[in-house]
Amino acid sequence: MTESNKNIFYFLLFLAMVGWGASWVNVKVLSSYINEFETMFLRFFITAITMIPIILVLRKSFKIDLKSLLLVIITAIVFISYMKYFFLGTKYGTASLGGAFVTTLIPINTFLILALFGNRKIEKKDAIALFIGAIGVMTMLNVWSFNIDEIFTIHNMYFILASIFWPIVTILSSKSTKISPIVFTFYLYLVTSLLNIIFFVDISEIDYTKFDKYFYINIFVLTIIASTFANTIYFLGIEKLGAREVSSFIFFVPFAAIILSSIFLKEEITTSIIIGTALTIFAVKILNNIKILKKRK
Repeated sequence: MTESNKNIFYFLLFLAMVGWGASWVNVKVLSSYINEFETMFLRFFITAITMIPIILVLRKSFKIDLKSLLLVIITAIVFISYMKYFFLGTKYGTASLGGAFVTTLIPINTFLILALFGNRKIEKKDAIALFIGAIGVMTMLNVWSFNIDEIFTIHNMYFILASIFWPIVTILSSKSTKISPIVFTFYLYLVTSLLNIIFFVDISEIDYTKFDKYFYINIFVLTIIASTFANTIYFLGIEKLGAREVSSFIFFVPFAAIILSSIFLKEEITTSIIIGTALTIFAVKILNNIKILKKRK
């Protein structure tokens, strides 16, 4: 890949991360129209449909083996749990806190889960990073106020649960090696929407008369921008640039969520969120050996 093409791809990755950050704002707005399961169904069904032409253009095979299909179903069940708490936390809390707290805590929890099962070894630098991350998390939760009612609010508990379920989704997804990640994601979204329509959603009970231009704008951004576009660019980035280089762009997500929440939802951005986010991002950087700036020859 030429330097010019790389720069274009970097810009597309930046837009993809902004899209992921915007999803917290979108869910906050949509929570006043539909519930968590209806949101899941609409988001992932529409996204799955729009991913079909992309998979065809990329010349990926839709063929899936039985083991991968079973893995998709198991992952979808955990994925629904993550999305439920992601939605409820954002509905009752703030999009800025959720976007900062969950997205920075996820890689830390992923590391801890892998370490717990012996897949990662905790070295001295990791212990230091985990300590810094713990301070960052506590700062975002504003534990230094020593106000129990404020710390243990229901939306904080939802955010914590979401940050635990997503690493499980990631670990389960990584077990699928026989199909392309983008194809696995397509089937994950399809099965997730099917499970929702079978067990949780009655389409006839959705009040479509409440849907206005704000609903359609947010559902468009959530499905086409934050899901189809962002996921496609992210997977292509891993193929073209490598996972380590692409992972550094994840740090844009919490700040995008914070800034967009302030602009569109008029949420107050507290000092504790900013400081806590910076600390946890620094911890994630150490844990995953991510280099933000590279020396060029």
